[in-house]
Amino acid sequence: MQGNLKSVYSQVPLTVVVIGASGDLSMRKIFPAFYALYVQKHLPHKFYIVGFARTPLNTDSFREQIGLWLEKEVRNISLKERDDFIGNCYYCQGNYNNIDDYNRLGKLIEELEKNEKSNKIYYMAIPPFLFLTVSNSLHLSNLSNDSGGQTWTRVVVEKPFGRDRESSDELTVGLQRVFREDQIYRIDHYLAKEVIQNLMVLRFANLILEPIWNRQYVDNIRISWMEDLGVEGRGGYFDEYGIIRDVMQNHLLQMVALIAMEQPIRYEADYIRDEKVKILRCITPVSLSHLVIGQYGPGIHKGEQKVGYREEEGISLSSITPTYSAVVLFVKNRRWDGVPFLLRAGKGLSKKMTEIKVQFKDVPANIFSEIVPHMSPNELVIRVQPEAMIALKIVNKVPGLTLSLRESYLDLSYESAFETRVPEAYELLLLDVIRGDRSLFIRSDELESAWDIFTPVLHELENKRIQPTIYPFGSDGPASADLLASRFGTTW
Repeated sequence: MQGNLKSVYSQVPLTVVVIGASGDLSMRKIFPAFYALYVQKHLPHKFYIVGFARTPLNTDSFREQIGLWLEKEVRNISLKERDDFIGNCYYCQGNYNNIDDYNRLGKLIEELEKNEKSNKIYYMAIPPFLFLTVSNSLHLSNLSNDSGGQTWTRVVVEKPFGRDRESSDELTVGLQRVFREDQIYRIDHYLAKEVIQNLMVLRFANLILEPIWNRQYVDNIRISWMEDLGVEGRGGYFDEYGIIRDVMQNHLLQMVALIAMEQPIRYEADYIRDEKVKILRCITPVSLSHLVIGQYGPGIHKGEQKVGYREEEGISLSSITPTYSAVVLFVKNRRWDGVPFLLRAGKGLSKKMTEIKVQFKDVPANIFSEIVPHMSPNELVIRVQPEAMIALKIVNKVPGLTLSLRESYLDLSYESAFETRVPEAYELLLLDVIRGDRSLFIRSDELESAWDIFTPVLHELENKRIQPTIYPFGSDGPASADLLASRFGTTW
């Protein structure tokens, strides 16, 4: 990892092929991220962004769409910079399994390069079931090859990476038939969020935390991911995967790994990922006794009537796909043995929020317990969204002539503490792909270890057709999740 963002202007041109370029992910996240890199001069002097998708567009209509989305997503946009950027964007319509269409794509790239070979990024902004189809088509049309070592070729794939360990392994093997492992960049955009990146700095650059970051002082760790939205038109996709595969097995498990891992030998990609793999292999597979699943039903949120999950477009009335899950994980090593890691994730809830809470143990033989009988223990709160912050809950004396105690927070708000623009996650991820920095991307053995934790219980849920508990849209989820937390002496 590089300590500072340095310009990656170079003499070697860059060609980015966005496969699935007309979709929501491409327009809402990928093109605005490339635009931001362009404005900050983090793209080479010569770059080409080629969209490839089935949608009947041409280059002009494609550029028009990108321009409209940039105006929608980017604050204080410069029209000149916008026009200069989209002038480097091109479109090739084609089917994902048609080699002739890929040959046309190859000819377009050759015309843009003008005999000057470019580095290439293939960004697969498509459903996972198309990854291997597209990879094989790129291979058969000779688009996936490096140019004799003079330039590089990299492929970016979005999660979810399979539905279980077996399908994930098949996907890994299929991709590795076309690309080397060092060419494959598996994105989990949560790893690029500022607060998540700061976890390692917080832990390993501050001496004060290390002596208490263990089972002797930590009572439990709770991670919450909450959304006050439903499936928002993504019913077909979501019903195939559910909340455990869509959020918990990747986003939340990555947070667990960063919280629980040991210090890497150096701040370099492979050393960091080595430690993440080690800690994931220490987590015992989830059991049904430590799992709650729920599904949102009809409810009222912010004064508006919301339909239940089974009434959403594309969802079967008999669907058992969970939109909420709470789980307790245990890390079997000397640092964390016996400390419960409680995770919850859900849609259709009362608010949008992602945060980590590290709750410390009660003060032994506390001399103030008679003054405040039910004093809360210290707690470190790391909030990812909506407002990024880090806060430490402590007990203070209230100023005055009597001894009165009150809990208060020592907090650091990112917005007020750092007078700088916080980059979007995709900006950093795409820049790291260009730089070849793989620290924030998932390695194949890391993926295997993560699936091993959840695959058995996912199969059990489906084989037994276990029904999720229905909770009202706009609530905090099923009451059984609160009971699960209470079993371990805590609340969410």
